[in-house]
Amino acid sequence: MTTGSLSAARPLALITGVGRTVGIGAGIAQRLAGSGWDIAFTYWNPYDARMAWGTEPDATEAIEAILSERGAATAAIEADLADPDTPARVFDEVERRLGPVTALVMSHCESVDSGLLDTTVESFDRHFAVNTRATWLLIREYGRRFSADKGTGRIVSLTSDHTVGNLPYGASKGAMDRITLAAAHELAPLGVTANAINPGPVDTGWMTEEVRAHCIGATPLGRLGTPQDTAHLVDFLCSREGQWINGQLLKSNGGFE
Repeated sequence: MTTGSLSAARPLALITGVGRTVGIGAGIAQRLAGSGWDIAFTYWNPYDARMAWGTEPDATEAIEAILSERGAATAAIEADLADPDTPARVFDEVERRLGPVTALVMSHCESVDSGLLDTTVESFDRHFAVNTRATWLLIREYGRRFSADKGTGRIVSLTSDHTVGNLPYGASKGAMDRITLAAAHELAPLGVTANAINPGPVDTGWMTEEVRAHCIGATPLGRLGTPQDTAHLVDFLCSREGQWINGQLLKSNGGFE
């Protein structure tokens, strides 16, 4: 479904991993829409369905309605990013429905806890397919197709420094960081910046009470992060004022240690 009215004055952001209204991706989409961006976003309900929080009925329609209220034209695209053909298909559909992409924000992930001794090859490969390979392929499509004014292009990926007990997630995110930071150099001739953000612990439905208490206790500011906290930084990086920040891995986590 596409809503809103496409305006030449509004640049287009493609945001991946916007499957639930409480998620970081949805928070970023709302903030960018309010800042004058049109929004294309991807979602993949089968991932949510196999996680503890489950799927959120009608989330896509609710998110599109909120974005439309902020003046954005929208396009929601179901996308299995474990499939290597998906990134090109997503860009094809976004361009057909809304036009060329100026900002690429990647908030999708595969995240299933397991450690060094109990991670399966299947799980390891799935994490790297979604978190690492798909990031590379999305950035590759973005770079090949970028046509906006020099200096306006933006790439932002969301990362994590998890390691112990979360081997495939943390390892695949570490590799994703390197791909993102490489884009800051390789796509510089296009006037594109690329940065990674570590938002720290944000409870979007996955935390137990024990985990919540630990994370709050380890954060000097005494609270958990919110999707809006991350969205504020993404919004700044995507603005003209944020164009001098490039090739950085930024922690936006309230000092969490």
